[in-house]
Amino acid sequence: MKTHSILFKSLVLCFLFSFSLLQAQLIRVNVAPDHADWVYKPGEKVKFNVIVTKNNIILNDVSLRYETGPEMLTPVKKESLTLKTGSVTIDGGTMKEAGFLRCKVVALYDGKEYTGLATAAFSPETIKPTTTEPEDFVEFWEKAKAEAAKIPLDTRMRLLPERCTEKTTVYEINVQNFKLGTRLYGILCVPKADGKYPAILKGPGAGVNAYKGDIYNAEKGAITLEIGIHGFPVTMDASVYENIRNGALNGYPNYNLDDKDRYYYKRVYLGCVRAVDLIYSLPKFDGKNVVVAGGSQGGALSIVTAALDSRIKGLAAFYPALSDMTGYLYNRAGGWPHLFSASNLAYNNTPQKIETSKYYDVVNFARHLKVPGFYSWGYNDVTCPPTSLYSAYNVITAPKTLYLAEETGHWTHPEQWEKAWNFLFEQLKN
Repeated sequence: MKTHSILFKSLVLCFLFSFSLLQAQLIRVNVAPDHADWVYKPGEKVKFNVIVTKNNIILNDVSLRYETGPEMLTPVKKESLTLKTGSVTIDGGTMKEAGFLRCKVVALYDGKEYTGLATAAFSPETIKPTTTEPEDFVEFWEKAKAEAAKIPLDTRMRLLPERCTEKTTVYEINVQNFKLGTRLYGILCVPKADGKYPAILKGPGAGVNAYKGDIYNAEKGAITLEIGIHGFPVTMDASVYENIRNGALNGYPNYNLDDKDRYYYKRVYLGCVRAVDLIYSLPKFDGKNVVVAGGSQGGALSIVTAALDSRIKGLAAFYPALSDMTGYLYNRAGGWPHLFSASNLAYNNTPQKIETSKYYDVVNFARHLKVPGFYSWGYNDVTCPPTSLYSAYNVITAPKTLYLAEETGHWTHPEQWEKAWNFLFEQLKN
C-alpha cells in the first residue's frame, strides 16, 4: 500500500499543471482509483486515493466528507474525516455487475468547499442498454424522412463579412426543415479557393445559443456547417438567447414527450438530414464526402445523422447525450436529459413517454450505424454518465474507435479533438 501511495502522489503532482489549465482553483481535491486504468472486475474491491493540494503542495489537517456509490444514484456510503497526513485511502466497496462506482470528496478549507471525484469502471465493455428498439423504429424514421424530403429547401444565405477571412467565406444560412415554414439555421464556412471540397457537419451541444461557425477546419480544406436546432437565427444578441433559454425553451427536451410524432427532437433529427441536403446542394461540395461531429447533444446528433443518412461517411461523437435514457427505471444511470431520473419521474413515468423515448434514444440509432466512428469520453462525466455512453457504444457493429480520457468530466482535452479531426479527415480522404 505504501508503494501505491507514493506512486499516486507522484502521478498527481505530474498532472497538476495540465489540470490547472482546465480548473483554475487554488485548492484541488485529487481523487483516483487504485488501478492505473480505473477498471475493475465485478466483485473486485476498489480503493480511492485522495490528496488535497494548494499551490501544488500537499495539505495536511483538512476536513473532508465523502460519499460513494453507483454513479448518479443515491450514495451507499457517507462519511467525514480529517486528512492528517496529506493523503487518505477510501474503501469504495465494489459492484456485483458491470457499471460505474463513483467517489465524491468535498474538502473544507479556509471556510470554502472544494470538490473532487473519481469513477471506477466495472467491466464497462459488457454493459447492455435498458432501452429496447420498437418494432416499427426503422419504418417510423423512413416515413418521417420521406415526408420531410417533399419540403423544398428554399435556401437563404446572408454573407457575414465581419467573419470572413482571407481563405474562407462565412454565411448565416437557413433552409426549410421538416414542414413548410419551419426553418433550420446555421453558420456555413466555404473555402474561397477554386475547387470542390468535402464537408463537415457539426451538431450543437444542448441549450439555446449563438454560433460562430467552424472557420478553422474550413481553412484546412473542408466546407463546414455548424447548425442550431431551434428554428431561429444563430447570430442574434446574447440577451435574446438568454431570454429564450429561460422562457419559451426552458426544458425543451421534455416537450411533447407523450407523442412520438410531435416530440421536440423529431424536428431536430430531421433537421440534421436536411442539413446534409443543404451541403449536397452547394456548388463547391465535392458531391460525395461528408462527415459529422459533435459533443454531448451534438455527439448524439452525430450518431443519429450517420444512422439516418447513408450519405454520411464517418462520425466523431464525444459523450453522446440521449443515450439509454430509461436507465433510471432499472436503478442505474440514464443519459442526459435524465428524463426518468428521480427529479423527473413524477411527470415522465408514463407508458406513452417511455415508449416515445425509445424512438429517439441514441442506442437504437447506434444499432444501425454502418460507417466508421470515433468516440471519446471520460469516467467522471455527471451530465452524460459513462454507463449510458457504453450502452450505446457496445451495440455498435460498425468500425469504431474509443479514445478514453478517464479523469475528464463533461469536457475534453485538446488532444481528444485533435485525434477526432485527424480521424475525420482520414475518412474524407478515403
